[in-house]
Amino acid sequence: MARVAVLTGVAALLVPAVPAGAATGAGVPPPGPGQVVPGEGTGTPALVRGIREHAPDSGSAAGAARAYLEAQEGRYRIAHARRDLVPAGTTASGTRESVRFQQRHRGVPVLGGQYVVRMENRGGERIVTGTSGRYFTGLTTGTTAEVGEELAVERAVDRVLDDLGAENFATAPREGEEESSPLRGTARGLVVLPRGTGVLTRHVTVHGVDPAGGEPVLREVYVDARTGYPVLGYSGIKTFRTPVRTPGPPAPEAAGPRPTTARETGGGVRLDGTAVDLDVSRDEERGLYVLRDRTRIPDDGQGERALTTWDARGTHVGDVSGKWPEGVREFSSPTPEFGGEATGAGAVDAHWAAARVHDYYRHEHGRNSLDGRGMDIDSLVGVTEFGEPYVNAFWDGHKTVYGTGDEEYRPLSAALDVVGHEMTHGVIEHSANLVYAGQSGALSEAVADYFGNAVETDVLGIPATDPDSGLLGERLCRTRTPRECALRDLDDGRTTTGSFLGLDFLNDNGGVHLNSTIFGGALWDAREELGADLADKVVYRALTEYLTPLDGFTEGRNAVLAAAQDLSVAGDGLRALRRAFTAHGIVPGWESALGIDSDPLLDRVNTTGTSLGAGGGWWAASKSNEDGSEPYSVWAGRADGKGWPRLMSPNDGRHHVNPATDGTTVVWQAYGPGAVEILARPLAGGPVRKLWAGRGGGSATGVDGDLVAFGYANVGGRSGVAYLSLKDPADVRTVGGGTYRRAYSPSVSGGKVAYQEWRRVSLATRAAYEWRTLVVDAATGGTTVVHEAPSTTSHGPTALNGTHVLWLAERDTAGSGTALFRAPLDGSGVVELAPEAGWGPLRVHDLTASGDSVTVAAYDPDAPLGNEATPKLHQFTAAGAPGGQGTYRGRVSCNRGSQTHPAAVGGSRVVWLDATTGTTGVVTRARPTGRCG
Repeated sequence: MARVAVLTGVAALLVPAVPAGAATGAGVPPPGPGQVVPGEGTGTPALVRGIREHAPDSGSAAGAARAYLEAQEGRYRIAHARRDLVPAGTTASGTRESVRFQQRHRGVPVLGGQYVVRMENRGGERIVTGTSGRYFTGLTTGTTAEVGEELAVERAVDRVLDDLGAENFATAPREGEEESSPLRGTARGLVVLPRGTGVLTRHVTVHGVDPAGGEPVLREVYVDARTGYPVLGYSGIKTFRTPVRTPGPPAPEAAGPRPTTARETGGGVRLDGTAVDLDVSRDEERGLYVLRDRTRIPDDGQGERALTTWDARGTHVGDVSGKWPEGVREFSSPTPEFGGEATGAGAVDAHWAAARVHDYYRHEHGRNSLDGRGMDIDSLVGVTEFGEPYVNAFWDGHKTVYGTGDEEYRPLSAALDVVGHEMTHGVIEHSANLVYAGQSGALSEAVADYFGNAVETDVLGIPATDPDSGLLGERLCRTRTPRECALRDLDDGRTTTGSFLGLDFLNDNGGVHLNSTIFGGALWDAREELGADLADKVVYRALTEYLTPLDGFTEGRNAVLAAAQDLSVAGDGLRALRRAFTAHGIVPGWESALGIDSDPLLDRVNTTGTSLGAGGGWWAASKSNEDGSEPYSVWAGRADGKGWPRLMSPNDGRHHVNPATDGTTVVWQAYGPGAVEILARPLAGGPVRKLWAGRGGGSATGVDGDLVAFGYANVGGRSGVAYLSLKDPADVRTVGGGTYRRAYSPSVSGGKVAYQEWRRVSLATRAAYEWRTLVVDAATGGTTVVHEAPSTTSHGPTALNGTHVLWLAERDTAGSGTALFRAPLDGSGVVELAPEAGWGPLRVHDLTASGDSVTVAAYDPDAPLGNEATPKLHQFTAAGAPGGQGTYRGRVSCNRGSQTHPAAVGGSRVVWLDATTGTTGVVTRARPTGRCG
C-alpha cells in the first residue's frame, strides 16, 4: 500500500489533540461577553461571537481589523499582528466587513493559519462583532532551511513515485521515459507546518504522469527543510466523483488573448432535449459564433471578462488539467444556434449551466464571479483519457473540465448540480480555501455538493419534499433511473459513528468523497428545516466568514451555528440546526466513539510515509510525539502486547522510518539533509550501526538473520534493489537502478532475496522488455529466474516464507482483479494461489507471508462508494491445496476504514496500520475474524 499518512484530516496531522474545554493559557483574560470556543493547541480562541467592541481607526478594513487584534493581544495572544498577519481578502456586504488574514511565522506562511475578524462599518466607525479561525501561538521554529530546493524536489518526486508504485505496482516506463522520470517537481517556497512548535518545510508540487498508466499526477508535498524527509503530501485536483487515479498537472498558464467579438443571443438544445437560450458572441476574426458570454461579468478596466465554453474534444485529460492546452478554442457555430455537435459534446449544457451557477451566486449572495472579483469562468468539454471515455469532471483551480461520458453516462456537464459543485470549488478556494484532504477536504466536498444541489433544485423548481431532491448527478444516465444513476445522495442518512471512514491520503485523498455526505447530509437537512433561502445564506456566510483551511466537521458545525445566529436564527430554527448535526453524529468529541475489533499496540503514531515490520514475535514501527512535531523515531515491541515498546533509534534530529525486524535485529531508514542511511540495532540493545548511505530512496524492506535487503532509487527515479550482510555491510550487492534495467519490491528470508526485475531484452527493438521474478542466494550469488512475463503486465510486491516465493501481478483481463502467484525457491512449479471464496476481482496491492499464512491488503474497485471500496486485509493458507489453491480464512479484521501495511509476525498473527479511529495506530489480531457483515 502507498506509504502515506492515515488520518482523518490534515488538521489531525498538524494540530495536537486538546480537549475542547481546555484553557487557552495561564493568565489570559477571557474574551468579553459572547460565545467563546477555545482553540486547540493555541492560545487564540477558535471562535468569538456576540461581542461589540470598537476597532481602532486605521483607514482600511484590514488595517482596522489588524489594529484591533494588536490592541487586544492579552485576549488573542497575537503578539506581532503587524508582522505575522497578512491580509488575505475582505468580504463586504452592506455595513458588514469580514477580513481574513494569513498567518506568517517570521515571514514564512503557516499552512492553514488563517484568522478572520468580522466588523460592522457605520460611517467609518467600525465595531468588531466576532473573530474566528486558527492562529498558532506556539510556533518557535527557525526559518533557515538546511535542505536546498534541488534535494527537496528530488525527495518529493521519489516519494510520489514510491507511492504510485505501491498503489499501482511497478510498471514498465512509457516509451520515451526510459531515460528520465515521468514526474517533475516545482519548488513553491518555504512553509511552516503548525505541528507543536512548528516544522519548517519546502513545499514542492509534483506533476507529470503516473508511470503505471500514464494518468496525470498532481501532488502537493511538504519536505522537512532540515532533514529532507517528506512529512505531508496530498493530491490537489477536485473531482466530482472518486477517481481511480487523480488527474493533475503542472502549474497553470493563462489562455492567450481573445479576438474581438460582438455580443449576440443564441440558443441550443441540452442533452435532455430541452431547448435553451445562450448568450454567445460573434468572433469577427473567424467569422463564427462562439460560446462566449460577455454579459455577466463586469469589465474591471483591465480587459474583457467572459464566461466561455471551450472545445477540448479528443484532448487527453492530462493536457488540460491545471494548464491551458495548446490549440483549444471556443466552441463555435456558423449561426447563433448551436446544433447537435455542441449538444453531443456537452457544450450547450456546460455553457447554460455555468451561467445559471454564476447568476445564483450573483443574485443570492452578491458575489462577483467565483473569486468575488470578477474572474473569467472557463469550461472545457469533451476531454478523454488517451482517446477513451472520461467519465468525470473537476475544478483545477482555474477552470472546470468535463469528460466525454460513455455509453451510460452523458458528459457530466449535463447535470446542473455537477456544474454547480465544480464551480463552487472555485468559490471555496477564494474564501475558506479548505485543504483538499481528510476532514477539511470532505467538508469542501460537502459544501460543493450542497450548493450544487441548491442551484439545481432552485433552477428546476424541485421541492425539498421530493424524495429525489438530495440526489447528485441523477440526470446523467441514458438508461438508468435517477436513483440508480445518482453518484451521491445528501439524504443517505450517513453518520460519523456509523459511516465515517478513516483513510490515508492516497485513498480518496483521505475520504473527501467517501465522508462528505455525513456533513453534506446535515446541511441538506438544515435546508429542509429552515427553508432554502435562509439555509443558503447561513451556509454561504459560514463558508466566507467563518471557515478556515484546516477546519473539520466539528469546526464546520460551529461555523454554521454561529453564522445562523448572525442571521437572527433562534429558537426552533437554531434547535433544528443543532438537531441536524446531532442526527449525523457531528458533535464535539465524536471521533472517540469509533471502536475497533483489534488489539492496539501503539496509538497515534503520527507519522507519514512509513511502513511496519514484523517477525519473530516482534513488531517495529515509526512514531512521532503526540503533536507530531518531533522527528520520527523507531520503536519495537512484542506482538502479543506484553511489556513496553522499546526505543531503537537515536534522537539525533533525523527522521527514522520504514523499520523491519526479524525478532532479533531492527533495521530502518534515517533521513538527513545530506543522505539517507540504512541503520541497524539489536533488539537486546547495543550501538546503532550504519549499513549504507545514499542520496535518496533506501527504504528498509527486510532483515532475516545476517541478511538485509532494501530498495533504493537513483536520481531520476530509477529503481534498484540492494542486499548486504550485517557482518560485512561494506560488501553491498545491487541489481537494477539503470535506464534499461530496474528492480523493485525486495523481500528476504532464509538467506534468499526475492525481487521483481524490468529489463530491456533487445537493443535492436526499443519496445522489447520483459518482467522477471527472481530469487538470489546471498551467500553464493546464484540467481534463479522463477517467472517471466511480458512488460505490459504490472508486477507488485514479493514475499518469502522460507520455502516459497509469492508475488502479485495484475491479471491480463481487464476487471478480473489481481493474481497471487507462488513458486518453490527453485522456480520448479509456478501456481496461482487464490482463495476459494470471497476473492472476486479484488485490487490487491500489498502482501506479507509467514510459513502458515498469506495476508494481503485489497479493495473492491467495483464496490459502491463506501467501506468496501477502502483497503481491507484478507488472509488464507500459504500451503494451498494439491491444485495450488489456498484456503480462504476470511477478513483479518472488520474494522472500518483503511487497513494498510500488513506485516506477518508468525502463524496467522498480523500487525497493521489501522485508521478506524481517525488517527494512525499499530494494531494486531492473532487470527482472522472471518466474515464481516
